Amino acid sequence: MTYEVWLPFPPDELDGLPEGLDYRHWNGEEDFPADPADCAFYVVPYMKGGDVSVRPLADMTSVQVVQTLSAGIDHVQPGLELLPRGVRLCNARGVHDASTAELALTLILASLRGIPDFVRGQDREEWRSGFRPALADKSVLIVGYGAVGSAIEDRLAPFELARVARVARSARETARGPVHPISALRELLPEADVVVLITPLTEQTKGLAGADFLARMKDGALLVNVARGGVVDTKALLAELESGRLRAALDVTDPEPLPPGHPLWHAPNVLISPHVGGPTSAFFPRAQRLLVDQLNRFVNREPLRNVVLTTGS
Repeated sequence: MTYEVWLPFPPDELDGLPEGLDYRHWNGEEDFPADPADCAFYVVPYMKGGDVSVRPLADMTSVQVVQTLSAGIDHVQPGLELLPRGVRLCNARGVHDASTAELALTLILASLRGIPDFVRGQDREEWRSGFRPALADKSVLIVGYGAVGSAIEDRLAPFELARVARVARSARETARGPVHPISALRELLPEADVVVLITPLTEQTKGLAGADFLARMKDGALLVNVARGGVVDTKALLAELESGRLRAALDVTDPEPLPPGHPLWHAPNVLISPHVGGPTSAFFPRAQRLLVDQLNRFVNREPLRNVVLTTGS
């Protein structure tokens, strides 16, 4: 039996794909490349949104594996109930660590050192010198200490920080120090100069950075969101920004894309990037390595990597 695989990249662009599989190229176009009922391994189009991602799922009656190219799975979760039992959902843990960690550090430094103000000054031919905060001697809190959170700390290591605190769903020890449970946020937030959000969007984390969370942050602290927009309560954040008490650097927003006229665009002390943590030159080679490895595992009946859940279990 020949298994059919749907890929968002042309198969001839991926070196090392195993033989014996029938490859179809589909990256979210209106027409499907074949009957979805024949697809056994579905690689979800990257950065095409939830509607596109789930569109073929209801007809994928033979699918065995759904592979995302993002660490988050929130864009495909609404369609999981349409799948047969026993389908393995795999994420792209490891693919975006470098790019997202780079952006997190970029947003922190750009916000602290006032880079947006320098750019505006350059546009107006104004020399805007002055005293700016440094990252050195700051305390950073990473909320969501998985692979990307760890990669962010890797890049923070040379910056002479006073402290890095780590929070995840449950407590554990790492070579760098303890990871605290979510319940410790109440005590940790008032101590942090920079709070980095890199937690998945789940029912438990939706609106995590709400009014109480933000109120516990110290005056003048910086909130950096490289997770998902829904992790932050936008209304509560706007209130803190407009009061001048907090600053924010956001790669993701709620709503997203942020529509014209939204007050977040022009709120004081906010830097916004358009969800660009993952799509960089580092994406394709890492995505290729993941897909080639997964498909070789699939064809050889070996355990798959990054299995997040199995439907019906």
